[in-house]
Amino acid sequence: MKLKYMINENLHIYLQALNSANSGIIITDNLQPDNPIIYCNSAFEKISGYSNDEIIGHNCRFLQAQDRSQAERQLLKDSIREGKECKVEIRNYRKNGQLFWNELLISPVKNEEGLITHFIGVQHDVTDRKRVEYELREEKSFIEDKIRQRTKELMVKEAFLSSIIQTVRESLLVLDSNYVVLSANNHFLSTFKVSQEETVGKVLFELGNHQWDIAPLKDLLTKILPTNNPVTDYEVEHHFQHIGKKVMLLNAYRIELEGQYKDRILIAIEDITEKKELDRRKDDFLSIASHELKTPLTTIKSLVQLLQRMDPAKNPEKFTTSLDKVSVYIEKLNKLISKLLDTSKIHSGNIELHMEPFEIDKTIKDAIENLSVAIPGHQISFTGCTNATVIGDEMQILQVINNLISNAIKYAPGSKNVEVYINNVGKFVKISVKDYGMGINHQDKIKIFERFFRASDIQKKYPGLGIGLYVSHEIVVNHKGTLWVESEIGEGSTFNFTLPIMKNKNYG
Repeated sequence: MKLKYMINENLHIYLQALNSANSGIIITDNLQPDNPIIYCNSAFEKISGYSNDEIIGHNCRFLQAQDRSQAERQLLKDSIREGKECKVEIRNYRKNGQLFWNELLISPVKNEEGLITHFIGVQHDVTDRKRVEYELREEKSFIEDKIRQRTKELMVKEAFLSSIIQTVRESLLVLDSNYVVLSANNHFLSTFKVSQEETVGKVLFELGNHQWDIAPLKDLLTKILPTNNPVTDYEVEHHFQHIGKKVMLLNAYRIELEGQYKDRILIAIEDITEKKELDRRKDDFLSIASHELKTPLTTIKSLVQLLQRMDPAKNPEKFTTSLDKVSVYIEKLNKLISKLLDTSKIHSGNIELHMEPFEIDKTIKDAIENLSVAIPGHQISFTGCTNATVIGDEMQILQVINNLISNAIKYAPGSKNVEVYINNVGKFVKISVKDYGMGINHQDKIKIFERFFRASDIQKKYPGLGIGLYVSHEIVVNHKGTLWVESEIGEGSTFNFTLPIMKNKNYG
């Protein structure tokens, strides 16, 4: 008893020490699939912008978001595979999407048999150092020229800034007569997740993955200086480097100044992706909802008219069959309306939870058995064991499980296999549902849990309102857990969610 107390006391001291460290520290479990994070200290939460609950259960690569072309990612992967220590500087992204440079050192932890059981990662935010290094290089190169230009700049600065304010919307670029970028504001750098070094001094049409290299746009820009005709509200839909598919609204004007700022082009760029997406989603929802509601109503109306003309005594069997069909379509309509009501309650914050302890392993096992009976043509496997009790609304958690498994079956028509896995990750249980379907692209993954959102490819092939994942996400959040998806096009999807453990039979 005394030994156990001493161990717990020492562990408490160690955890306090880790949480007091200025360096971000994480521990991953190398014995579990995908090497998930099982511990992080307070400094790591502060560096990444994510809370502990949002971090636990993820693989470290989630910090790189869609920025997957970095060579450092392969170095880390090779080091983990070979069980070696590794130190890299890698681009990461905070929860709010802000880029930061991370100096990461990973070290393997071995047990007495020499087996690597865990990896420890120590992180430092070196963004400021990177910026200072760049600024020093620039300062050394241009200091003499800056001194010569300073007097003239002060004379025209007020007029130049006034011209910018008159045309600014969001992101700003200033070009010379050869379309070379002379300056880019912070909003542009933040929006496109690029640096001054990657932007200033480059030709506009060579930026990123040549997103502005569009023949009609180039033609309009070449006419600005000689004719003074601006480019107004030119839409560019493109898969931009670092930020994915976006719709940008571009406006360009000639800067009307003499001297230093003569023959300059000011470009203002506005991200209208969300506005376009909201308009499309609203139209799609109204169209789909109208169709989904109208279909059972039309059928019910036809059946009722048939029953009104029918004599039950003369043809009782047909009368009963028609009445049964009415009941089926009424139930279908009722379920659809219930889904819409659930969505409305969640969105307004009026969802009701009946919180009681239940055994999560048994709940998932029962759900799989019921679905296997209802859908006999599919193989739903279940692996893992937590022996954990969670406190929550069991019916709502069942709704999440049923929805994820049903989606795995629905959106993987070419596969009969669905894999469900459960395990302990820190103070949470983690449930994963994996399918071998079409997969989800990055842009759709970002919005897949939003209300009424449906991926464009899915919407063309499968009916639905885009409610199920939204409801599932809100249920998990209301249970103090997180729900996320990992997917690649053509390689299937894995939906994961965590729930806090109330107690565990193995540890009390």
